[in-house]
Amino acid sequence: MSDLATRLTWEPLTLKLHRPFRLSYGVSETRRAFWLRLAGDEGWGEAAIPSYYHVSEADMFAYWAAAAQRRAPLPDDPADIGGWIGENGPAPARCALDLALHDRIARQRNVPLYELLGVPKPRSLTTAFTISIDEPAEMARLAAQVPAYPIIKLKLGSDDDVARVAAVRAARPDVRLYVDANAGWSPEEAVAHIQALAPYRLELIEQPVAKDDMAGLGYVQAHTDVPIVADESVQSMDDIEQLAALGVKGISLKLMKVGGLAPALHMLRRARELGLRVMLGCMVETSLGVTAMAHLAAGADWVDLDAPLLISNDPFDGVTYDHSQIHLPDRVGIGVAIRNP
Repeated sequence: MSDLATRLTWEPLTLKLHRPFRLSYGVSETRRAFWLRLAGDEGWGEAAIPSYYHVSEADMFAYWAAAAQRRAPLPDDPADIGGWIGENGPAPARCALDLALHDRIARQRNVPLYELLGVPKPRSLTTAFTISIDEPAEMARLAAQVPAYPIIKLKLGSDDDVARVAAVRAARPDVRLYVDANAGWSPEEAVAHIQALAPYRLELIEQPVAKDDMAGLGYVQAHTDVPIVADESVQSMDDIEQLAALGVKGISLKLMKVGGLAPALHMLRRARELGLRVMLGCMVETSLGVTAMAHLAAGADWVDLDAPLLISNDPFDGVTYDHSQIHLPDRVGIGVAIRNP
């Protein structure tokens, strides 16, 4: 925890995964997050970002330390949060502060977060369940173990990707399949893989090429009717404008990479204006961050908010899961509490 006797503090959380999580970037058994708390626990936020985003923790600490020492009063209107936070800090650090400030105002007004944001109350949500890269038989076994989950997202981006999808489809002929290459293919490889995967009825293909290869995303989309959903490539409003111009059909919004609720809601609304479909996703994070994102879900086409199902030591009680169905807590603010041991 920071040692500043100020308006906010933060402390690290080591999140333990039920199973090693393998992506095209590498494998991990734990992830690191930070719990940010305003003085008097008036509001809570979370920062969680994987190492492959190359965000410096020192830069996050410096941003929070500067915010803690600001003389300006905390905002009492959600419209003022963006200006108070600014645009100069790492996105996950800004996200944690954005969440805490929204949580504070909603608690003060005694309303749930979605009401504070002026968005509809989310309906019952069905989340995808993620299976990370493994041998085809093991991925098929894991898919068969979760028959109550009608949507599965497969992490791909290495050798034997077609065999992986084929094995899962054989084990679960009923399931809706998303695949996520996490930038693991070249544009030409992506087109070839998608053609080979056509018999397996994919609903969407997430981030098939490198995050900076916007033209590559457009190229891949031009060669398939399956929606290409940009994830790592979406970190600003300019990215959304460019992707729409290139014909990409969908985007994935995550609070940690765009800087919090205020920018996420702005980007969601602009994506809708541009005719883009929207996925709401998450990093490997706690129920604090995931519950905050779930408040925006009425505006989404796809929901991928399964992170609390993947970790064994979530310290927070927030969204609840009835298998794939997500339910918001009946509390004010973001709606999370400390989980009973």
